[in-house]
Amino acid sequence: MAKKDPWIIGSALFALVTGVVLYAANLQFGELNQDEGWYLYSGQQVADGRLPYRDFAFTQAPLTPLVYSLAAPLVDRFGVAGGRIFTIFLGYLSALGAGLLAMRLVPVRWRSAAAVTAFALIVCNVYQSYFTTVVKTYALCGFFLTAGLLVLSYCRAGKVSVILSGILCALAAGTRISAGIVLPVIVIHLWFFRKDVSRAAWFWFGLGGGLGLAAVFVPFFIMAPEGTLFGVAQYHSLRSAGNVGQILTYKAGFISRSVQAYFVTISTLIALIGWRLLVKSESFREDPMRAPARFVGLLWAVIISVSVVHFSAPFPYEDYQVVIFPLLAAATASLLIRTVGGTHGVISSKVSAAVVALVLLSTAAGFSSPINQQWFSMGRDRIWWRLKETSDLQKLRVVGQWLKSQTTEGDLLLTQDTYLAVEAGLRVPEGLEMGPFSYFGEWETGRASAMHVVNREMLKDKLLTSDAEFAAFSGYGLSITCPQVEEVPDEEQQDLWDALLSRYRVVSEIPDFGQGHTTLRILKKVEGD
Repeated sequence: MAKKDPWIIGSALFALVTGVVLYAANLQFGELNQDEGWYLYSGQQVADGRLPYRDFAFTQAPLTPLVYSLAAPLVDRFGVAGGRIFTIFLGYLSALGAGLLAMRLVPVRWRSAAAVTAFALIVCNVYQSYFTTVVKTYALCGFFLTAGLLVLSYCRAGKVSVILSGILCALAAGTRISAGIVLPVIVIHLWFFRKDVSRAAWFWFGLGGGLGLAAVFVPFFIMAPEGTLFGVAQYHSLRSAGNVGQILTYKAGFISRSVQAYFVTISTLIALIGWRLLVKSESFREDPMRAPARFVGLLWAVIISVSVVHFSAPFPYEDYQVVIFPLLAAATASLLIRTVGGTHGVISSKVSAAVVALVLLSTAAGFSSPINQQWFSMGRDRIWWRLKETSDLQKLRVVGQWLKSQTTEGDLLLTQDTYLAVEAGLRVPEGLEMGPFSYFGEWETGRASAMHVVNREMLKDKLLTSDAEFAAFSGYGLSITCPQVEEVPDEEQQDLWDALLSRYRVVSEIPDFGQGHTTLRILKKVEGD
């Protein structure tokens, strides 16, 4: 048995501790995001027996609310923090899966070095840590994708592993539809290289993927065909990025911010590719404990294809890349170890030094990101830093506890700040489950009602007739119209506020609240109304 390298073990422990620190900091100090509210609320709705598309609007593939319904007890006990804890668990599973995948891409003698490197690139990245702490679809989708590729790396073990891989990749698509591109990419790869793997592998993977997609989507298309089609596909195609100049600006921003977010990994990858192009690489004999030789190419095909889908979106947000970063980390780690390792029979000092250096670089980058600054600061006012008196999450807790003390569990809260309702254990009126993205001001009433959202007439009616004792609106409330996700015209905003203030009076204003640090107004129904 090969002697264990103390530098590799030390790097693993160091990365583990660093990851725990970053996740703990993002749990408590990470900025709030409006998506956290309606994702968690959708999970609670499923736990209560309601389903997306059929009973409430949801503009992602359906698995997130189904899986997050399992976190309902945590959310009931700890509020938004409970949802974040569940998300961190999924994020850590993805990091561990990426480490195991990296092990499959290198000879046995280097597997611990590859695993530690991949794991460290993920958990020591504060950007990845933040976006797998706040409640979004990324951690869950990333877990399914990583697990699917990890299982597929054992495709020589038989058709069961290939079928299971197809199911897991289908579940990734059932979480974020952009991950669906992975399925045809893998089928084509397995068919093209069927002589190297198994002649029927493409069929078994396709079978597993097809069964998984059918299990996820067919029931919803049967129950609510219009709502499912709109939530999964149409909603995302109705936004326009504007003219050519604006489109190019968004695309350039996507690339720039992605490189910034994953600078250590991407710069390492560029350096390795350059080195291997300029210097003749060592050739490696096939190792029976490794994944098939063609698998590395497949991994890169998956990474590139999903990235292209994200890049092609009308508004490409760089945080979409969170779902595939575990795969990128595994691929980069294996490339580093194979490049540095040469043909040594044991872990060489070069490999140990490379692992230690990358772990330290990742940690340094992890504690020098703009995200760290956002834990304690709201930016600058001219030359002065605007420091937070308390974390965004703690401020949400305080307001939530106050509302909880004034109401009975399960009461209505008239709000579009859904994370406040989640924190207070309250319900929102039907049609407002998606918070600020529930308002489709220009839609006809019949269409809005069928999609479980509200138009101008319906929202105004809720403001004028709601039974809720309290209302709460931040700067995100009554200000965003969908599906364009544009600001509501001033006149229309004023009309909605006039309707609200005709029945409610402001009892408290909380500055610098929630996402964007806008002012939250808490209102109480006028007595006798």
